[in-house]
Amino acid sequence: MPPRREALTGQPSDADLRLLRIYRKVVECGGFSAAEVELNISRAAISMAMNDLETRLGLRLCQRGRSGFSLTDEGAEVYEAVLQLLAAVEGFRTRVNGLHAWLKGELNIGITDNLVTMPEMHITDALSALKKRGPDVRINIRMIPPSDIELAVLDGRLHTGVIPAFKTLPGLQYLSLYEEASQLYCASDHPLFDAEGVTEEQLANCDAVLPAYAQAPEIKASHGPLRAAASATDREGIAFLILSGRYIGYLPTHYADRWVRDGRMRALNPDRWHYLTHYSAITRKGAPPNLVLESYLEELDRLVKE
Repeated sequence: MPPRREALTGQPSDADLRLLRIYRKVVECGGFSAAEVELNISRAAISMAMNDLETRLGLRLCQRGRSGFSLTDEGAEVYEAVLQLLAAVEGFRTRVNGLHAWLKGELNIGITDNLVTMPEMHITDALSALKKRGPDVRINIRMIPPSDIELAVLDGRLHTGVIPAFKTLPGLQYLSLYEEASQLYCASDHPLFDAEGVTEEQLANCDAVLPAYAQAPEIKASHGPLRAAASATDREGIAFLILSGRYIGYLPTHYADRWVRDGRMRALNPDRWHYLTHYSAITRKGAPPNLVLESYLEELDRLVKE
């Protein structure tokens, strides 16, 4: 009795699945000629694929020739097995796609203060799109300083964050979001409110509130002419002191706009006293796969590119 031959050693590959799909179509079409149209490949290519499959399986699957096309007993068994295998593959694909369509889990995100009034609502719109894709997703936002956001993303307490891009850390990935314009402001009851063409000397004679948080070198240079008489750890604190009428200070234009519209603030020489802050979304390099985070970043990237 000849020794039993082991066929189909190893795991089925993509190439194997391609051959099996061709075989299924050949069987369903009743031969090579009809399958040629359905598969949109030549009869010679189909014949080669069938030969490769028979070699791979170590079985004669069908009779083909002048007498026509017919399955062998083994070919009929293989056809039934092919239907089961391809149905399982399709079921796997459907189930995985379902996970994408119905997200579950949490998104922990850290955001620098006072970004909600940005005209480009990338963060808000991305969170809205994420919630639409996964109604059961729980979103947790922490409003903390940029340095704390960086540390929390690096140690995994936050999935992602939005910070001013003053520097890049090797353990983080950055997605550029937008630029934020800032101008120098005073309140309506400040001596400079009605002044025209404010000079550097005039600024030097006024008390100013400076940020007590990290700034890029070029932004620090914009504060150089100011007389530091107060500090604040966030932009809301700066706004409090400007609105007291005793201090001048820099604020983002989108944040100050509400008081400018009400006549309670004005920008001083906006063509001269201004700067830009670049913001980025950050994630940790090499973080474990997270479908909720990946979906949020996809939406954010789409909005940035629109």
